[in-house]
Amino acid sequence: MRKLLIAVLSSVLAASAVAKLPPPSDEAKAKAAEAAAKTAHGGKVEAYLLCRSMEKVAARYQADAAKAGKSVNKATDTPACADPGPFVPAGTAAAPAGTPAAPAKAAAPAAAPAKKT
Repeated sequence: MRKLLIAVLSSVLAASAVAKLPPPSDEAKAKAAEAAAKTAHGGKVEAYLLCRSMEKVAARYQADAAKAGKSVNKATDTPACADPGPFVPAGTAAAPAGTPAAPAKAAAPAAAPAKKT
């Protein structure tokens, strides 16, 4: 009975503490969105690596079976593994290939012309 009472009281206190928290700031929301995007990208990378390893295992199996003279059923056509590429945060736009990521600084002004005497 005592354990039940403690559990109920602690859940009520926890619920009241959560209710009094201020809403997250825009910066916190942006950080959370970036963390979610990074996690999703990590999942895509893991799926890509798994797809590549499955293709490698299937190719090895077919090659070994062919060497042994066994007949292997034709593999089912599956979509190619899609490489997700590197993670790019949403706030930054990827620069096209061959262009600098940041604009070059303006050249220093030329030296002043020599005075005529």
